[in-house]
Amino acid sequence: MDHSGIDREADKTRIMGTSARDFFSLQQQAAVTRAITAAEHDTSGEIRVHIENSFKGGVLDRAAYIFRHLGMARTRHRNGILIYLAIKNKQFAIIGDKGIHKEVPENFWTHLHQEMLVYFRENRFDEGLIFAISETGKQLQKHFPRQAVDRNELPDEISFGND
Repeated sequence: MDHSGIDREADKTRIMGTSARDFFSLQQQAAVTRAITAAEHDTSGEIRVHIENSFKGGVLDRAAYIFRHLGMARTRHRNGILIYLAIKNKQFAIIGDKGIHKEVPENFWTHLHQEMLVYFRENRFDEGLIFAISETGKQLQKHFPRQAVDRNELPDEISFGND
């Protein structure tokens, strides 16, 4: 689990005045959804991306609330991962449920966070998400390979809040 602010000097005009639903183009949204579908193909794990305008309080608290709200704590193997972005707060968090959290290397979340920041600071938000989705998918495939009885438990599309 990790979090941090997106670079405060990132393209402010892109973020200010943009709603969560319009932050990515339809093509970018489709690319993120395809990345989730591909990452989940050989695993029982679930990856969700949630984007909203803003929140009050701590970013990890808000991400944990969204995690529960999206039903991610009810997956069969407790192996869901949420990537949460609040565009006007310029913050994000990565939340892994207890099943995957206990399996990944200790520095996995910190490393993933740092790599995402590189993309975000260059205003390559969709690429940063796709990178994170791919990396989490690799961990899910390694620790939770798909079994014959596994099914896609949660939608792959981006979810949006407080437009």
